[in-house]
Amino acid sequence: MTSLKETLWLTLEDLRAEEFKQLKWHLQQADIMHTIVPHGEAYRAIPTTRLEKADRQDTVDQMVQIYNLRGALEVTRGVLIKINRNDLVQQLPNITATSKAAWEVDVGDVGISSENRRDLMVPVPKPPQPITSYQKMLQSNLQNRFICVHEGLSDMEDKKLLDDIYTELYITDGGNMQINRQHEVRQIEMAARQPAKIEISVKPSDIFKHPSGKYRPIRTVLTNGIAGIGKTFLVQKFILDWAEGRNNQDVHLIFPFTFRQLNLLKGKRFCLAKLIHKCIRETKDITEDALNYIFTTLQTSGNTNYDKSKFKLLFVLDGLDENRLQLDFTAKETKVLDVTKSTGVEGLLMNLIKGTLLPSSRLWITTRPAAANQISLELVDMVSEVRGFTDPQKEEYFTKKFSHHGHADRIISHIRASRSLYIMCYIPVFCWITATVLQDVLQTSEGVELPKTLTEMYTEFLAFQMKQTKEKYGTKKCIRYIESLAKLAFHQLDKGNIIFYEEDLKHSGIDLSEASMYSGVFTQIFKRERWRKKDKEKGRMFSFVHLSIQEFLAAFYVQLSLVNGSKNVMAESQAVSRNLGGFFCKTSATEVHRSAIDKALASPEGHLDLFLRFLLGLSLQTNKDLLADLLGRKPMSPSSNQETIQYIKEKIEQDLSPERSINLFHCLNELNDHSLVEDIQDYISSGCIFQRYLTPAQWSGLVFILLSSEKKHDVFDLKKYSASHGGLLRLLPVFQDSTTYLLNLCKLSSVSCEALASVLSSRSSCLRQLDLSNNDLLDSGVKLLAAGLANPRCRLETLRLSGCLVTEEGCASLASALSSNPSHLRELDLSYNHPGVSGAAPLSAGLDDPRWRLDTLKVDPSGVCWLKSGLRKYAGELTLDLNTAHRDLVLSDGNRSVTKGDDEQPYPDGPERFCDVFQLLCREGLTGRRYWEVEWKGRVWIGAAYSGISRSGKAVHCLLGGNEKSWCLECTDDAYYSWHNKSITSIWFHPLDTTRVAAYLDWPAGTLSFYRLSSDTVTHLYTFYSTFDEPVYPGFWIGLNCSATLCQMEEEAEEEELSPV
Repeated sequence: MTSLKETLWLTLEDLRAEEFKQLKWHLQQADIMHTIVPHGEAYRAIPTTRLEKADRQDTVDQMVQIYNLRGALEVTRGVLIKINRNDLVQQLPNITATSKAAWEVDVGDVGISSENRRDLMVPVPKPPQPITSYQKMLQSNLQNRFICVHEGLSDMEDKKLLDDIYTELYITDGGNMQINRQHEVRQIEMAARQPAKIEISVKPSDIFKHPSGKYRPIRTVLTNGIAGIGKTFLVQKFILDWAEGRNNQDVHLIFPFTFRQLNLLKGKRFCLAKLIHKCIRETKDITEDALNYIFTTLQTSGNTNYDKSKFKLLFVLDGLDENRLQLDFTAKETKVLDVTKSTGVEGLLMNLIKGTLLPSSRLWITTRPAAANQISLELVDMVSEVRGFTDPQKEEYFTKKFSHHGHADRIISHIRASRSLYIMCYIPVFCWITATVLQDVLQTSEGVELPKTLTEMYTEFLAFQMKQTKEKYGTKKCIRYIESLAKLAFHQLDKGNIIFYEEDLKHSGIDLSEASMYSGVFTQIFKRERWRKKDKEKGRMFSFVHLSIQEFLAAFYVQLSLVNGSKNVMAESQAVSRNLGGFFCKTSATEVHRSAIDKALASPEGHLDLFLRFLLGLSLQTNKDLLADLLGRKPMSPSSNQETIQYIKEKIEQDLSPERSINLFHCLNELNDHSLVEDIQDYISSGCIFQRYLTPAQWSGLVFILLSSEKKHDVFDLKKYSASHGGLLRLLPVFQDSTTYLLNLCKLSSVSCEALASVLSSRSSCLRQLDLSNNDLLDSGVKLLAAGLANPRCRLETLRLSGCLVTEEGCASLASALSSNPSHLRELDLSYNHPGVSGAAPLSAGLDDPRWRLDTLKVDPSGVCWLKSGLRKYAGELTLDLNTAHRDLVLSDGNRSVTKGDDEQPYPDGPERFCDVFQLLCREGLTGRRYWEVEWKGRVWIGAAYSGISRSGKAVHCLLGGNEKSWCLECTDDAYYSWHNKSITSIWFHPLDTTRVAAYLDWPAGTLSFYRLSSDTVTHLYTFYSTFDEPVYPGFWIGLNCSATLCQMEEEAEEEELSPV
């Protein structure tokens, strides 16, 4: 029998492409959808982003999800009439004739419902009730609770339909329980660079489905995400969709708890049924006897699988990071509770989480990342992560928020132009703050420049809240409220608290009787209607809407104390800090800033980074003027900021961690100083940054610029920046989103492999190709790499270790790693090493192993001769070809040296001889890897060319580097230049006291590199990239009275591939 949902899909299949496009257009038009069913229910439009790329099946899914089956059928009927397809309308089932059961649920869409399985009875109290009766009562009550919500700081009366304001969040498979204790803004900045394509996204309705798509029993899901990212909204939407019959209809009862509620019951005793009635008033229609019967039935059944459970229950514990209860999961034995008996709230929660209480029920816990480790990994079956808004979802949010399309477009363009604002808009709460501020600015100030930095945005936000509060309570009260809140924010931030109690408010001078008046900037989390009056005064809890608002107000308090009393509240006088008022010595803005900078740099994981940015940004006159009622109208001293800027630059020079340095650059940006960044941008524009010696400050500037760029770095070529271990460590944070690492010839060692192994095993790693050729990694380094390769999170497909001094031992490590994680690596290059027969055998066997994905293995050439450090192992005999030499060139030293003289030599004519340029080539044509060194004097061009390079005619056709058939390095006493196809590049390095240059050709890889040699120092000068399709011949151009000599090296590699062609 065809389901109703399938009928809808088949109907859409009958539409032509243009008609289907019209149907989707109608579904997106709010004014049309409100009237689509005459004299019927008004239906809302479907957001454009949900239908933009939707096919017919996707469109049906969206309609059913938003309108339910009956609504989807009505809407389809209405739109078909609009587009003149009445013939298809006749094919749709009659709504009134369709049985009620058919509308309850479509199994393919929302899961098994009561109509599709035997309805279980709850025999107590009398008369017995089916479980679905309790389900429908709870759904009705929870629908009433969650259908409307408050957004941001809206007044209690200003409720909005959740479906109208909810924008789909980006949720990913969390993969593991790694705890990230970095500042949450830093986490967002890192996540912003993470390509969505490598993540496994999770639909909210599928939060309990394993991302592999295979069936696995799931009991406990932990969903983490930073503050304000939308975890609670996600929970509310999940419950509303269940309550309205859209999704997860297999669940009989959902019990949504918050830790903010549970904290207030610390030390009290309840049975589970009474705790549910205490915290969730929507369960009032389910008696305690009925709950106890359901719980006892499950507890005594012995079943631990939700899918086999008679009664399917879901417990939600929202906000683990706010937990103040003593939950100790380390005890080895947990007493099995009688579910009908009273016990401490802590005991009930621990047993529920451990699975000793109602093991067949499901549990959904939400938390911020830093608190996720409160629960052992062994107790969690699956982890997911709320990432907030993707780029299209940001635009959908602002489009929904502003009915004026011009305003929406301008705001979207504005936040796109500011990288820091755009990144913060991954956080839904910040989108709300941004919308609040920019809407006010656009409506009240024509032609005013919109805020670009975070401090400017939050300053405008505070100014807006002040304006709202002054209208209600007057200027004096408003100022007193703001100052008290700022004081509270600072001292609680100093203690690391984001949740406060009444005692904390009293210490900051906030009158509890006036607490509700602070709702303009402050949210009272206590839900008055959920507690008896005697409970209300005992333990009310408060918090700022988002941590960033607390950080901004804390910074404002520091600035306020400085302006009003020349006080430095950042001073480390602990006794004074605790007394919240005491004696402070007068101080300058520079001293306050220095104290704040030092404290922020010393704080763990950068917890004061954003606070510091706000504090320094508030020192700008433009921001101070916006808060003139609070900070006065006295002009700021420009010299103070200049001293602070200099102090920051000195700190950056101290070689800090990349994260701390990056934040200091954000601070310079808040202070409108861009000098360091501009210096580095000049280097980048010149294309020769790899030739420069960068100071720690310049390195930090480079990292800041690369991280601030919207450009996606698919390929990380370390040689473009600094071919060194130090360069690798500095730049890894920038290129965590790269799919290809080109680290060949970068002077790396086994020490570097530890950092790379960490990249390979990272859950967020995008790395698919890794080239480490020609680095002296040794077996010890390969062993470290193999540890990362063996990690199941590693998805590397290509690994090149050519010329890395690998022997049998290193090959054994690789074979073991691939046996552990065989499903991804496709290509392994171990050429120019010495694996031996025993080292190559297990890897070769993997080519025939059906479990291994490996299909390309390179081990030749191989042998002991390649176990030599550096590039000289690729050296081979080269000889100058007299038959190509211009007649003014004189050869000597067995055709290894050439000099440009005044007299012509009596060389015979020949087609290979250069006639118009003072050049010659070597006899050997190269197609493998070859290394050679040259001593030069005067002005000499050292390069390589195809044999077909012109020998006479215009210089451009004959000259090395003057055409597409040749490449060369020009050497003079003053400078080096690279030449190819008439293009010249000046190289920053100078010859200094050396006249020796080395060239390295990797013909298969398509590179020709040049190096300056000085005693034991090898300096990379330039690398040409090409696709060589025929042998290349080393060659030289020689100036008057100048010379070049091919150097003899003690160690020369002999290999058939490197033989003359």
